[in-house]
Amino acid sequence: MNESDAGAELTADVLKDRYGLVVDMVEPVPMGTDTINRRVLTTDGARLFVKQYRSVADVDAARAAWDMSEYCRVAQIPVPRVWPDVDRNLVTISEGSAWAVVDEAPGRVAAGAMTIPLAEHIGLVIGRMHRVLAAYPLPKRVQQSRWRTGAVEDALAQCDTVMATAIQQEHDGLGQLKVDLERRREDLHHVNWLRERLPNVLAEQALHADLSRTNLIVLADAVTGVIDFRCATGTPAWELGRAAFDPRTVANSPNWIACALVMVDAYRAENPSLPVAEVRSCARVALLYMLFSFYGATTAEYDLPQEAEADLKQHWSERQATIRRLLGYIDDLEVALDRHGAEGGST
Repeated sequence: MNESDAGAELTADVLKDRYGLVVDMVEPVPMGTDTINRRVLTTDGARLFVKQYRSVADVDAARAAWDMSEYCRVAQIPVPRVWPDVDRNLVTISEGSAWAVVDEAPGRVAAGAMTIPLAEHIGLVIGRMHRVLAAYPLPKRVQQSRWRTGAVEDALAQCDTVMATAIQQEHDGLGQLKVDLERRREDLHHVNWLRERLPNVLAEQALHADLSRTNLIVLADAVTGVIDFRCATGTPAWELGRAAFDPRTVANSPNWIACALVMVDAYRAENPSLPVAEVRSCARVALLYMLFSFYGATTAEYDLPQEAEADLKQHWSERQATIRRLLGYIDDLEVALDRHGAEGGST
């Protein structure tokens, strides 16, 4: 029996024993770093997404994330239902692993840049989610904020570490990576003046905390599923900026500014309580966050399937292009964001 067959048999056994479900088909999904993912069709026609957590996973953190997911679903945010096991647990322990089972949302992860209608709907969903999560207890996990407090010297040293790792891994694009890291060193010198214009105080609340393009399922310019909650305490302006200035859109679409502004308008329509100064700062926060992130510069350490590794390499390249674009437009963007934030989502 090969690994795929063994995984399918294991999944079928767990779903029968812990959920009372009879499996008709199991299909591996070659994405994910913390979990082994599979699509499942049951004999009664249910389409499910099954996550098997790796042995190093934090099970308590997984339970917190699924609790937040269900909280948002009940509040009418498009979140797939998580199935409780026979003991009413959202995360089950079976065969030496933790597992979670959710309905499969219709649609797919968007592979390309956002359209303006999709950006608007994402803004509505995030705004509603932030409004709902403002009443959620602050999670124990705190979203890292190197973008706000990290030392520039540490990030510069990280450039050297990344290059050394790439050489050790025999990275297949060493020449381009060297150029990318030299540019990152140059761009990091903008950090201090970028930080100077941030508000002195930024709101904090419970957040999804991993609301990237890959965690939004879309169909026909609408979000049909918000998935893979990380559940952390963080800054709403960070999560809004990360979505509005999605690297795949900024790097590839001539409409990236229009997408960002329409998303902010929609967000404000659903969550007008975020202060205007924080709305204005979301581009600056997104830029600082990207400057301090080296995720995707090297990939071998994640042991990803080929498709996922290629996507991560593309993400690194698009993030590099996004940093340069945001640096060139940051002043004009903040003027526009100030106006749209003050209008509270009106057109």
